[in-house]
Amino acid sequence: MKENALVFTLGLLDQNFAKTAHGLIRGSDRFQIKAVIDPKFAGRDAGEVLDGHPRAIRVYSTIEQALPNHPEIKYAIVGIAPVGGKLPYELKEQLKECAEKGLHLVSGLHEYLSDKPDIVAAANKSNVTITDVRKPKSKSELHFWTGKIFEVTCPIIAVIGTDCALGKRSTTRFLIDACKKLGLQAQMIFTGQTGWMQSGKYGFVLDSTFNDFVSGELEHAIVSCYENEKPDVIFIEGQSALRNPSGPCGSELLVSGNAKKVILVHAPKRVYYDDDPNWGKIHSLASEIHLIKCYGSEVIGIALNTKECTLEEAKAFQSQYEKDFGIPVALPLEEGVDHLVLGLK
Repeated sequence: MKENALVFTLGLLDQNFAKTAHGLIRGSDRFQIKAVIDPKFAGRDAGEVLDGHPRAIRVYSTIEQALPNHPEIKYAIVGIAPVGGKLPYELKEQLKECAEKGLHLVSGLHEYLSDKPDIVAAANKSNVTITDVRKPKSKSELHFWTGKIFEVTCPIIAVIGTDCALGKRSTTRFLIDACKKLGLQAQMIFTGQTGWMQSGKYGFVLDSTFNDFVSGELEHAIVSCYENEKPDVIFIEGQSALRNPSGPCGSELLVSGNAKKVILVHAPKRVYYDDDPNWGKIHSLASEIHLIKCYGSEVIGIALNTKECTLEEAKAFQSQYEKDFGIPVALPLEEGVDHLVLGLK
């Protein structure tokens, strides 16, 4: 059973900083989003704001407006991921109010709600829970890498991006759905807080795991998934990018996770890492594909983030990359990703 929830986006619903909300609006196995709280977009459909596809999720200015229309809501979720993971004061007060009204709280921020005495007091008084998704597990619960990953015989595919905030997690879920259409049993290994909120069965939050245990937690999640579910294919949600200087990440998936195949997510119109000229230009697709090959893995498909592209431009990029690299290129939001998984059947 999914838990009914509302999600806060604090005026950021149409921006990458609300990517947690974006994932939940597009779909979750854990939560059913009934309302979004964002005064900037109040009265609109959250899906229409997000990507032009209505999803019957209304945006409200306040929880006072939302709750009378949705008395079934039991959870309040922080839907933003600001730089540094800090909890904005305005949102802190709204979450405290949610706890007072009897809503359970869920946050993926680096700054924990459970460290806020007034929020904790309100939650205790109302007998509701606080879930800080990024709070590390105790060291006794963590795993070292063992080598059991080599016993996994189904394909392991990493969904890696050429930069942050390109839609790696969403692309992974699209790929899972595309596999289901083909009759393939596909599983996702989540590696971030939103992945836990969307599925949460197998995975870990990479950026809050002690470094010594990252490889082991990744292996443990994949092996557990393989042994318990017997999937035809396993997809690993990527984080950051191999060469983003603010948080290089991805080699763990290829080496410790033994992902020999890669779906590469790329934004043709994005020039600089995190759109910041001081961080340097994003390396070319050809360079990234070569780097992945140096790790012993193969890029089997490309998914394009078409932000700032017209449909005509997006299709032109799609055609050119298919010609240049001889692999399928998908426009996930415009056309889906079905043809990226045809070779797995």
